[in-house]
Order: sequence, then C-alpha cells, then structure tokens
Amino acid sequence: MRDHKQLVKTQFSEQADAYLNSTVHAQGAEFELLKQAVKQNPQASVLDLGCGAGHVSFNIAPLVKKVIAYDLSLAMLDVVSQAAKSKGLTNVAIVEGMAELLPFNENSFDFVFSRYSAHHWTDLGGVLRSVKRVLKPNGLAAFIDVVTPELPLLDTYLQSVEVLRDASHVRDYSVAEWTKQLGESGLIVTKYHKQKLRLEFSSWIERMRTPLVFRDAILALQQALGQEVRDYFEIDQQGSFTTDVLVIWAMTI
Repeated sequence: MRDHKQLVKTQFSEQADAYLNSTVHAQGAEFELLKQAVKQNPQASVLDLGCGAGHVSFNIAPLVKKVIAYDLSLAMLDVVSQAAKSKGLTNVAIVEGMAELLPFNENSFDFVFSRYSAHHWTDLGGVLRSVKRVLKPNGLAAFIDVVTPELPLLDTYLQSVEVLRDASHVRDYSVAEWTKQLGESGLIVTKYHKQKLRLEFSSWIERMRTPLVFRDAILALQQALGQEVRDYFEIDQQGSFTTDVLVIWAMTI
C-alpha cells in the first residue's frame, strides 16, 4: 500500500519534463499579476509552494532577491534546478518537502505563491496555517488553482474526472471553501477573481499518463452526463472541456 505522499511523488516524478513543457502550466495571465505584486520589492524572498516544474519561480526570480522552489517531488525539483541554470537564474534554490510541513522559520518570506498545487494537499487548512507562520508581517500570499462550482452536480463531475485522471488528486475547492479556510488560518483575503482554462483532452491525459481504462471511463462519464453539465464545462466530442481557475490573494497583519 502506498500512502498519499508516495503516490504524489510517483505520479509527478514520472512526468516532470512533461510539466516543464506543458503550455497549460507555462502560460497564464496570472504570471503578470504575480510579477506586478513583487516588482516594487527587489529585496523580497519568495516561496514557490508546490512549485512543480518551476514556472512561478522562473517568472518571479528576475524581480526579487531569492526564490525557494519547494515541492514533494525530487524529480520535479531536479528539473527546476536544471532549467533555472539554463535561464541564468542564480537566485532560485530548491527544497524538498511536504506542503503540510514547511521546514522554514517564522517570518521567513515576503511572499508565498502557489499555483496548481492545492488540490493535492491532504490538509488545506494545515497548509494555510503554515503559510501564515512563514510569512512576514504584512506578507502576501497568492493561490492559483482549479476551483469547483458551488452547485453539487457540477462539483461531482469535476471531482470525478480529476481523480480518474490522477489518483493523487484530493479536491478542487470552491470559492466559499477557500475563503473560509483562509480566514480560519488567520490570513486576510484581499481580493480574488476567476478565469477560464481550456483543457485539451489528449494532452491533459497524456501529461499524467492516465491508464486507458480511466481515460475511457472519463469519456463514458462525459457522454452520460446531463446537458447542463456539458454546457457549463463546454465539453466537446473529443472530451476537451473548460474549467474555472481561482486566483485568490491573502495577507498577514
């Protein structure tokens, strides 16, 4: 039996290069927002939490003093380290570990950014409390992740296809869940917005090397759904669909 930590490591260690080269992960309007947040603070230290292939780190590093790329997968971190060197980014350091157990002192970072990582965390509230602990006073955090609709019917579809595609998936959270958990952690939500993300089925599946039986199950589920679900997610005949992404900002006091 594998625990969740080992499952995450296995899932992403095998796909590290795929995530480095993924258009979905390498591009996004949110990168400009993150750069705007740090550009007036060139001495800042930034934690890229659940960094994956390092796209946040690569965008932010030229503007700040130090970036810690933090992830559970050593294979992912090796890709980040190599890519940072090839880009001439000497201020990116890698640290391996769980999001739920941040090995950093209190008040270590001016910014904590996390992109497409939270849906793998086993304890969202615990991670957010750790984020608050490592942020400096008036520190700023931004979380970017797929967000589930409030309507249970739509939520059920999204969680189902996510876990069929990737066994390490825990949950896509709703806006209400995010704001509640951030508030309970002691972080103050300052703003948020949602944006659309189109997921092309073949690359979405291949990036995670989803087994054929689960790929077919996703397609069968999509065909069996009611029209209101198909319309909301803009599901096409090939299985591609559109989902919502939340960009939410919070700060310490």
